[in-house]
Amino acid sequence: MTAAEKLLRELGIDAAKDIDVEAIAWDAGAEVRFAKLDSCEARIIGFGDRAIITVDSSGIWQRQRFSVAHELGHWKYHRGRSFVCRSDDIGNQKRSATDPERVADAYAADLLLPGFLFAPMAKLCGRATFEAVDQVRAEFQTSRTATALRMVDYGPEPVLLVCHGPNGRRWFKRGPAVPDRWFPRNEIDADSDALEVLHGTKERTTRSLIGAEAWFDRWDAERYEVYEQTVRMSTGDALTLVVIKSAAMLD
Repeated sequence: MTAAEKLLRELGIDAAKDIDVEAIAWDAGAEVRFAKLDSCEARIIGFGDRAIITVDSSGIWQRQRFSVAHELGHWKYHRGRSFVCRSDDIGNQKRSATDPERVADAYAADLLLPGFLFAPMAKLCGRATFEAVDQVRAEFQTSRTATALRMVDYGPEPVLLVCHGPNGRRWFKRGPAVPDRWFPRNEIDADSDALEVLHGTKERTTRSLIGAEAWFDRWDAERYEVYEQTVRMSTGDALTLVVIKSAAMLD
């Protein structure tokens, strides 16, 4: 059990609706304030056992909650240091796992989407789809991207989450059951519906089958099929769930 999940247990929180991040911050000695911030998305300034977390008031509520939880991650692991976090610091999947910002992100994910609550709910969905992601995120009051990342960890199917921008793959995350050899291509294949989401007018595709070679540059990929489903992110990037269909791909 992670530090954030242990904290939730100690606070007696056993339902998604009870994760009040401002109250949790107060209990940890951090006061949360919302204000217009021009140069960053959130910041924390602490002294001794007290801190002030300030979050940009212009962001959407789900993003504000994640920013508060992110700063609490700094308060947990980097106490004694002050952090001014820009939008590309929070939720940036391209940073290394040991980077302080990724450490704070991991704490935020565990706090807002704790595995002991998320996993049972995700498994009830039956399939790893964006419809399931949207259903679960409504319960946890989190963003689609943060919830989809958690679906990779705890969802009902082996899956990769892949983000593409106009210049190619920006980042990806594979589920714990997916072997490292399945590394997604840099470019979106011409046969994939994801291309129309990235460059066309579609906001979302339906889940459909496609040859695995469209997503993986391996000699044996042509033997298999995978499910794909893509949505457009607020940034304009394409976010795709690539679900492993064949058990042989997991051997």
